[in-house]
Amino acid sequence: MLKTPSNTLTIFFFLLVTISTLSQNTTKNIHTEIQQHTEQIFDSLVKIRRDLHMYPEVGGEEKRTSTKIAEYLTELGLEVKTGIGGYGVVGILKGVKPGKKIAWRADIDAMPSKSPDVVDFPSKHEGVRHICGHDVHTAVALGIANTLVQQKEDLEGTVYFVFQPSEENIKGALAMMDDGLFDMIQPEEMYAMHVTPFPAGTIAAKPEEMFSDYKKVDLLFKKGNNKDGLFEFAKQAILSLENVSPESKFWDMQNMGDPEIGIAGTKSIYKNYTTVDKNNFSIKETNDGVKISGFISFSDKKQRDAAIPSLKKKIADSEFAEDFSAGELVNVFPTLDNNERLVNESLDQLSDIYGENRVLRLHGVVADGRSDDFAFFQPKVPSVYFFMGGSNYEKGIIAQTHSPNFAVDERCIKTGVNLFSSLIVERLNP
Repeated sequence: MLKTPSNTLTIFFFLLVTISTLSQNTTKNIHTEIQQHTEQIFDSLVKIRRDLHMYPEVGGEEKRTSTKIAEYLTELGLEVKTGIGGYGVVGILKGVKPGKKIAWRADIDAMPSKSPDVVDFPSKHEGVRHICGHDVHTAVALGIANTLVQQKEDLEGTVYFVFQPSEENIKGALAMMDDGLFDMIQPEEMYAMHVTPFPAGTIAAKPEEMFSDYKKVDLLFKKGNNKDGLFEFAKQAILSLENVSPESKFWDMQNMGDPEIGIAGTKSIYKNYTTVDKNNFSIKETNDGVKISGFISFSDKKQRDAAIPSLKKKIADSEFAEDFSAGELVNVFPTLDNNERLVNESLDQLSDIYGENRVLRLHGVVADGRSDDFAFFQPKVPSVYFFMGGSNYEKGIIAQTHSPNFAVDERCIKTGVNLFSSLIVERLNP
């Protein structure tokens, strides 16, 4: 056994502690500087958000929005690429040293809405509003870019800022990829967020599904004489897959925010569920026979994968067994699928910096199949999609997306810039 002299051992441990302390202090200083800089630019980011809110543009028409983004990134000194998949913009920030490559995505489009704005800076484009928070997403992403430029000398690697058009019509992500997005950039990790009704100041995530997986189910049968009986049987077979009782608190969507049984609660009732859209069944004659369709939401992959085998078994035991041809689940919306390792590491890193009360681990899945076309990026790049709180319940500000009274507490912009700038620094620097 090699023996180390005691004085050498003492010096070794002293150096080890010193290096560790310096490293911790450097990391702490970076995050302190991020928070200080965010405070300095906060008012300007609010102005940007309000400008975008007053001049909203629907998917495919984001010309002004795209121009504003490109100008801002250019002024920061980033390499800027425009016209990707329509009005998509990419800004590239290179750190002082080569290293990991990380992408942050923000969606930029607004959506049609005839409801009047509830804010003091209403939309000037009739019939178009930012009621999904993409104006906030854009302001946060620009704030992250601004903040990280100030930390450029301490960054090891490259940050790609992807401003995506046409999210609401589920075309933008695919259009950017078809236009060579991943030939221009090569991220090893990718992140995004969406404002939600959670309290401002918080963010949240979980591995795998964030929204329920909304599928259309098609059952194909040969043509027969008992068309009405077949339709009723198939409808009841699909309905039998639902595993949530009619009396459950699950059906009151306000309970999704409950701290105990909501999606962030450890006793969440929004997991392990399958639900059926009871008002959306159809029957259609085709050249091959009769197609009966319904719509189902799944909270997890196991129940989704078990749906068709379960239906086939019910049909096999019925009077319609010999008429059955095929059954399949058809995608309606893309399904988010967060990378488990990145979720766990990201939440741990942010909790260490900002505290567990601000960084929430979800235990349930949103009972809404709307999802987000960020899901199309996820098979290409390991990624995480976060929820960011935008509500202030005391002031009556509820960030319920797509609702006529949608509004946000603009302090959430500061939260997004702080936490996600810090996340990117942590993910870049070893």
